[in-house]
Amino acid sequence: MAHVLHPSQMRRVSPAELESLAMYYREAIADAARKQGRETKLYLHWSAGHYGQFWDDYHVQIDRDGEIYVIADGELDDILAATYCRNSGSVSICLLGCVGATTNNLGQESPTPLQIEGMAKAVAALCNGLWLTIDKQRVLTHGEAADNEDGICPHDPYGPKSTCERWDLEYLGTMESPKYHPWAEDGGRGGDVLRGKANWYRKYWQESGGTP
Repeated sequence: MAHVLHPSQMRRVSPAELESLAMYYREAIADAARKQGRETKLYLHWSAGHYGQFWDDYHVQIDRDGEIYVIADGELDDILAATYCRNSGSVSICLLGCVGATTNNLGQESPTPLQIEGMAKAVAALCNGLWLTIDKQRVLTHGEAADNEDGICPHDPYGPKSTCERWDLEYLGTMESPKYHPWAEDGGRGGDVLRGKANWYRKYWQESGGTP
């Protein structure tokens, strides 16, 4: 069962610091993933709670202002209860908010533009440190992972294309991702937008001298 953490238990980090943490834990996470017969994965969540409300089951958390936080010392190889049957050999990233979100309305604490960019930066930094390609085989929303959209099948489907038990970040409520449409192929699903932004940051940082 998830528990709320006091803000004093969290540490704010820059993308560069997050990349360094990922480099430090890369082999441990990759070894755990190999034991599952796959590569390291990143899973993108929302908390379904409030802005500024931190949780103990996500390695990396993004608040409404786009700032990036880790739990305590940022032990990315900890196995946390974030993504059903997929927690070993993975890192969980959570956007704080979306309490009361529905497939028609993301509510009063919907993803902010700064949060969306913060999550994309976190993905880019982690993938740099973990030596991962940013694609759907390695970086998935919880909804995509729930439906086994990466081609592995550690569980029965329970995402937006099946039971809809979990559909985190299926849409972002922005012009790029305005509505719930799990079968969209136009790049407007939340995961597509976030991966696209993360790849943009990765390329921009490479061309501008490094991760900030």
